[in-house]
Parts: sequence; C-alpha cells; structure tokens
Amino acid sequence: MIAYIVPTNIDDRVLVRAARLLEEGNLIAVPSDTSWVVVCSMNSHKGIDRLRKISGERDERHFTLLCSDISQFAELCSMDNTRFRLIKRLSPGPYVFILKTLLGTEKALNLRRGEIGVRIPDHPVPVDLIKTLGSPLYSVTAKKSMAGTGFRDRETPAPEAGDKLPPIPEEDLFTGGWELEEIEGLALILDTGDERPRIFSTILDVSGNEVLPIRLGAGLWPV
Repeated sequence: MIAYIVPTNIDDRVLVRAARLLEEGNLIAVPSDTSWVVVCSMNSHKGIDRLRKISGERDERHFTLLCSDISQFAELCSMDNTRFRLIKRLSPGPYVFILKTLLGTEKALNLRRGEIGVRIPDHPVPVDLIKTLGSPLYSVTAKKSMAGTGFRDRETPAPEAGDKLPPIPEEDLFTGGWELEEIEGLALILDTGDERPRIFSTILDVSGNEVLPIRLGAGLWPV
C-alpha cells in the first residue's frame, strides 16, 4: 500500500502505477507543500464519487484541483489578466484560488456550484504525478476524521453561502505517511519518508471583483 520514493528522483514505474490506479477510479494519498492530501483523477467519475464519500464533506470549497502549471487553470476556469498576475505571483505555493468554472469543468466534476478551487503545489510528488497522468488531480486534505470510515455516508452539514471555512484543527492532520494506512479505501500512499507539517493552505476567492479570504492558512494574506 505504501510506496517509498525519492521526491527529486521518483521511479517512473511508481508514477505509471499510480497513474493507472487513478485512471481506474482509485484514491491515492500524496504529500504536498502543506499537509497530506487524498487525490483522484478529475476524469474519473468513480474516483470523484469515492473521494467525496471518504471525505464526508458537502461544501465543495474543501476540494481542490491540483495542477502542474498555470496553463491548466485556463483550460478549467475563467481567468482574466488581473487574476492571472495574482495567481502567477503566488504560485506554486500554499494558496488555493477559487475561480468560476468553464462549463466542461462543471460537468466533468458534477459540481453543484459554478466555482472550483485550483492550485499548484510546491512539491514534486503531486506535480510529477499530474504530468504522468496527463490531467489535474481532484483533492481533499487528508484528515484523521477519515480514518476507519470506509465509504459510509457521514457527510457534514454544508455551510451557508458566503460563510468562511474554519481552519482545520492541527490535531486532525497527519504527519507520517504510515499514519494514512488508517484510512480505508486508499489504493496507494506515495511516501518520501519525511514527516509533513500539519498545516493547511490559504483559500482565496478570486471569482468576483475583489479577493475574499475564505480560509487563512500557510499562505500569507494580504501580501
């Protein structure tokens, strides 16, 4: 279940295996520049369904599309020059940007709202996996509250529109990759052997006329 890797020189065979599992609708845990994340392929309806069930989250702002470069944002979301400059200045890094989705993205992810969070993680493992898979990863922060849940229906209430997302309690985040074996339903854990910090990303809503901080985390705001 755990594949130990060197982040700066990942075995291509491991990446190909991980990409194949994602294409088949499986879930994988990977490190990021913040905490651990659970991911699926954005092109797999089975994977997206599994990710939503295992997370128990109803508010789609908890989910993020991880991209390997900013050009992928334009294929998924509506973005003008002002937003492009802001995102380019803060990426890669611990920032999630909520943008209005293009119709194809909304249909592919079966979204209930017309926005999605996107970011470029400053970590080679998810970036190399995205490049191998050939498409972005749909992700959610790995939390200890997921442990032992399997795919039971344990959805949390969705906040009212416009509410800010509360910070994730530090004690609910993982550090070592071996800890994620407690989460049922993971097909693979890509582990560098290094402990991850128990921090979360900053979420900025840039879908409107002004930047609205939805959740403050590792990324400084304002900058």
